[in-house]
Amino acid sequence: MPELVVTALLAPSRLTLKLLRAFMWSLVFSAALLAAAVYGCIALTHVLCRPRRGCCGRPRRTPPACLSNPTLGEHCFLTLKSSGLRLHYVSAGRGNGPLMLFLHGFPENWFSWRYQLWEFQSRFHVVALDLRGYGPSDAPRDVDCYTIDLLMTDIQDVILGLGYSKCILVAHDWGGLLAWNFSIYYPSLVERMVIVSAAPMSVYQDYSVRHVGQFLRSNYIFLFQLPWLPEKLLSMSDFQILKSTLTHRKRGIPHLTPSELEAFLYHFSQPSGLTGPLNYYRNLFRNFPLEPQELATPTLLLWGEKDPYFEQGLVGAISSRFVPGRLEAHILPGVGHWIPQSNPEEMHEYMWAFLRDLLD
Repeated sequence: MPELVVTALLAPSRLTLKLLRAFMWSLVFSAALLAAAVYGCIALTHVLCRPRRGCCGRPRRTPPACLSNPTLGEHCFLTLKSSGLRLHYVSAGRGNGPLMLFLHGFPENWFSWRYQLWEFQSRFHVVALDLRGYGPSDAPRDVDCYTIDLLMTDIQDVILGLGYSKCILVAHDWGGLLAWNFSIYYPSLVERMVIVSAAPMSVYQDYSVRHVGQFLRSNYIFLFQLPWLPEKLLSMSDFQILKSTLTHRKRGIPHLTPSELEAFLYHFSQPSGLTGPLNYYRNLFRNFPLEPQELATPTLLLWGEKDPYFEQGLVGAISSRFVPGRLEAHILPGVGHWIPQSNPEEMHEYMWAFLRDLLD
């Protein structure tokens, strides 16, 4: 068929897609402005209630001692083959078994996996990564340096750079989103997955379109589409919004000590410490709309019944995309979003059972 005819036949579809994307972006930025107004009021209230803290975050001079706890593992850096970036990671149990690679979420870092590092280092080589933009890992300023494709390449380079051909991928929140994508595009590198409180991007997209409640739970995503303002609002009153997120009586991490809280705030408090992590969100709508994708990697999915950010219905939506027999899903009663830190014993019990055949 002549190229001109093909172009003419495809023109209506291309125009429709462009109009759909333009409409989507208009909705996103309208929601972003509304979210900015709401979070601006919240941040201003924190400042007025705690005037001594001022309008800016206080840079921490020294990291809390818990970040250098030797029982958690050795602190290392790996230079990535594809990008040349250096990523920080904590490693323990090398030589004890297969590679178990941990990917954290926001607003967290490698330290969010402290309980799992202790638990699994006797039978696995456990590696908790600081993703690009987080902690001591390199943090490019450009938004385009945080696309999903580049982040997946980072994971590939880490697995191969550590000397392995595959791994058990354990991920939470944003790390889970990356892990879902990674298992689709690099299936040979993932032997098993353990996903906590995270849905594949295409599942989240389709579910949110049909369930307005999920959009409301994820309202912060729209705020993070804006330049510089989210960094300012999150840092006001010495990072009170982040503190509230992590320590809230119902929605936060139970029994988080002041030192553990500082383990998360320390790097965010450094110059431009929030820009890299927020750039993940600024690339979230880049590939909208997404096509449905079949999921086939053997996966353990753990979900909190009381997760304030993700509805339970997403578990069923995820299950519907799986090859039969490849997904083991558990909803933990009365549990929130931060399962690796709030309910490590339950998580470990499910993980040991899921991975038992790899160790026999």
